[in-house]
Amino acid sequence: MESWMPAFVIVVAIAVVLQAIILIALFLQLRRTAARMEQVVSDLNTRITPVLARLQTLVEDVSPQISGIVANAAEVTRLVRSQTLKIDRLVTETMERLRLQLMHVDQILTGAMEAVEEAGSHLRQTVWRPVIKATALVRGVQAGLDYLRSARRSSGSPENENQDEGMFI
Repeated sequence: MESWMPAFVIVVAIAVVLQAIILIALFLQLRRTAARMEQVVSDLNTRITPVLARLQTLVEDVSPQISGIVANAAEVTRLVRSQTLKIDRLVTETMERLRLQLMHVDQILTGAMEAVEEAGSHLRQTVWRPVIKATALVRGVQAGLDYLRSARRSSGSPENENQDEGMFI
């Protein structure tokens, strides 16, 4: 086992030296990368700073205008809301008046229809009944006269009697 020990120590020493070299190389590469990152950040900073300054100036210039636009929009909204309420009230009142007028017109038309119906009924009772009775009386008299005429023309022929009986049926 003693022969292995010096070889093991040599291998471990070489491994430690290799790790140290790798760590030093990583450190140097990380340092270069950090330097590049600082350069990129400073370049980016020099390019963005004027843009941000202009943007801030623009926001400061536009901010009062935006505030005015928002205030105007709020005022317009308030005016539209009040006008909408007025229009709603007007339409509601108009619809109520129209409904009342329609009810009134319906009552008038119903009354007029009842009056026309009553007048028609009264007309039938007062005018048409006597007319019908008079017409019936005239037809009766006419039938009687026709019968008397036919009785004179045919004094008792059986054919005419059958004809006269058919008239009364």
